[in-house]
Amino acid sequence: MMEVVWSFLHILLATLRDVLPIAGIIFGFQFLVIRKPVPNLRRVIIGFIYVVIGLALFLQGLEQALFPLGRLMAEQLTAPQFIYGLEKLPEIVHWQEYYWVYLFAFAIGFSTTIAEPSLIAVAMKANEVSAGGIGVWGLRIAVAIGVAIGIGLGSWRIVTGYPLHYFIITGYIIVVIQTFFAPRLIVPLAYDSGGVTTSTVTVPLVAALGLGLAETIPGRSPLLDGFGLIAFASLFPMMTVMGYAQLSAWLAARQRRNAG
Repeated sequence: MMEVVWSFLHILLATLRDVLPIAGIIFGFQFLVIRKPVPNLRRVIIGFIYVVIGLALFLQGLEQALFPLGRLMAEQLTAPQFIYGLEKLPEIVHWQEYYWVYLFAFAIGFSTTIAEPSLIAVAMKANEVSAGGIGVWGLRIAVAIGVAIGIGLGSWRIVTGYPLHYFIITGYIIVVIQTFFAPRLIVPLAYDSGGVTTSTVTVPLVAALGLGLAETIPGRSPLLDGFGLIAFASLFPMMTVMGYAQLSAWLAARQRRNAG
């Protein structure tokens, strides 16, 4: 029990150290540049304390439950005993044998993105700014599907050994093309969605899966192949969010035509 308490205190101090510079910049500009008092200062301070404690508890939960479970699942799913029933992998690796890895990658990508705090915050703010035009759950599901597809495809790429840059270049070409055809209001949000997915929950589990695959399959580089999986989690949400907006615009236009 004491070990858990000391671990939480350590995480709490680390979180406070990380958040204090942000608070210092905000209050510094408020008092020194804008030179106006902070409205509802007491509520702001209480909210700041809640944020620090909440982040510490959240990180403690990740360290004790989610991270070890993700690493364990990655190790077990990529173990030769599970895939082939052998102590070591054969010389020729068949990508079809790794279907459980692809399914797990898709599922873990979707679930971790849905639980991503930064995405929840962005979706709520986008819903508020757009006066309800952008649904909170619609945006979260669109981003989660993109991450799931990206991690599933990235896992397949690690198994097959195809060069990483081919996928990344092709993906960004598709994103650029979509940019010209997607509704203008959704493009900045789609680009931001690629960044918010690589945050607290998603990255550790994705990295654990990528490193587990790269370390198990002969000839793969943990540095290039393992961490390269994160690039897929950042790229594909941009496609799915713009695709979601394009599909919504097309359905709305079709409905107007039928009504007319």
